Amino acid sequence: MAAEIPTLEHVYNLPGMKLLPHRSPFLFVDTLVSADETGAVAEYTFTEEKNDFFKGHFPGYPIVPGVVLVETMAQAAGAGLVARDFFHGEHPSFVLAKVEEAKFRRPVRPGDKFVTVAMNGRVRTAAGNFNLKGYVNGELAAEAKVMCMLGGGR
Repeated sequence: MAAEIPTLEHVYNLPGMKLLPHRSPFLFVDTLVSADETGAVAEYTFTEEKNDFFKGHFPGYPIVPGVVLVETMAQAAGAGLVARDFFHGEHPSFVLAKVEEAKFRRPVRPGDKFVTVAMNGRVRTAAGNFNLKGYVNGELAAEAKVMCMLGGGR
């Protein structure tokens, strides 16, 4: 059964490069699709051209490492906060502090478009909690709960 990806209140369709301080090879948001006070939806397509780790992570059957999937989902949450001006135009700081309940349900492979649904939990000045789910072709591929230390904002 395919998951229904929510359309959040504000549609952005902005490149991650305009929202996040990350750059290649560690920028994992191609597009922030939508966001509002409840969360964010973002997309990233993994390719062998962009993602050098495929060369050594299970050669012959390359898959995205779980830690990269968690980072990808966390970046989606951060992009949603930046788009909504949570940081009031200041240089955003968004650093993973805790990862809980990470589960990897199916491999993510080269060519897969990974769609993240990042739902905001408690988000305050210094820290935010997020419930993250990542999908490939509507099928749940990964999920985690994370806490991030936030800076530059409220």
